[in-house]
Amino acid sequence: MTRVLLVTNDFPPRQGGIQSFVHGMAERLPVEHLVVYCSTSEGAAGFDARQPFPVVRERTGMLLPTPGVARRAAEIARRHDCDAVLFGAAAPLGLLAAGLKRRTGIRRAVAITHGHEVGWAMLPGARALLRRIATHNDVVTYLTDYTRRRLAPAIGGLTALEQLTFGIDVERFHPGVDGEPVRSRHGLGDAPVVVCVSRLVPRKGQDTLIDAFPRVRERVPDARLLLVGGGPYESALRRRIAATGQTDAVTITGAVPQEELPAHYAAGDVFAMPCRTRRAGMDVEGLGVVYLEASATGLPVIAGDSGGAPAAVRDGHTGHVVPGGDAATLADRLTALLTDPEAAAGMGRAGREWMCEAWTWPTLAERLRTMLTPPE
Repeated sequence: MTRVLLVTNDFPPRQGGIQSFVHGMAERLPVEHLVVYCSTSEGAAGFDARQPFPVVRERTGMLLPTPGVARRAAEIARRHDCDAVLFGAAAPLGLLAAGLKRRTGIRRAVAITHGHEVGWAMLPGARALLRRIATHNDVVTYLTDYTRRRLAPAIGGLTALEQLTFGIDVERFHPGVDGEPVRSRHGLGDAPVVVCVSRLVPRKGQDTLIDAFPRVRERVPDARLLLVGGGPYESALRRRIAATGQTDAVTITGAVPQEELPAHYAAGDVFAMPCRTRRAGMDVEGLGVVYLEASATGLPVIAGDSGGAPAAVRDGHTGHVVPGGDAATLADRLTALLTDPEAAAGMGRAGREWMCEAWTWPTLAERLRTMLTPPE
């Protein structure tokens, strides 16, 4: 059986879609032994104590491929007799692969890409580093056809490009989750609720939701918008809510514990995150685990058209894809779903079925195990 060293900056208790992805894979990898080497974050000690594998934290918020980190990673790999390494994000930690293979018994290296590597592929200096990563990793993964098309010109032919998407815990996110406590906490009552679960950053499109909501309330006067998450864009969003006179209609919860996420999805009737591409294509959505979690919970989903996000929605079947930043189109789609509960419920059921068929962890974890297995 394979013994794996996972090197990552994206690991709980730090919250985010990538963190959930990497931790979900770590929990389910069918390997003989796994050890995690990662950066630290608040609450790490308690979280690590609950894990079924050892977690080694560097006393920094960000691991970089420095000589010190390279030495520490090699020490951990030798101590645990690892023969494979998995990089939770290819850039930049995938640069450690060559040294780990040279210094340890590691014979197989796999690097996961998300969305930011697309930006690296567009810039000459970063593209050269991405090519070095590809040269020394046996597999570089991609989320969607969109990311494959963007990565292939930079690294095609240097390594194997293989698809690896998020998995969803359909036992945790399901239509039977009780959202009433969240509704009660925020005074939502029986109002129709649009929910968005995401970090508060400009790419995610919470500002577009706020701009669209007055038009929604023209048709659905009691509609409420629940923005779940925290982040650097929160102050700007609160000012936007006040400026548009919607303090009674829009609620920002701030960051919530991971264990409360299913109930926050379940508090909504429609899920929407109208993400958009920014910075001339360098800031894009890789896929969007929140769309999958919302579908698993039985909600119709509205996604923006940034990067690989459309791959998380069967447009017209499990939800809709709208142009990122287009508040008018978004308002029309939201209004249509809120005023036709039967159609919305049908999309939610279709999304749930799709999650159970194609997006569960066991299939994806087995795919990754195969990628990590060294040749005989």
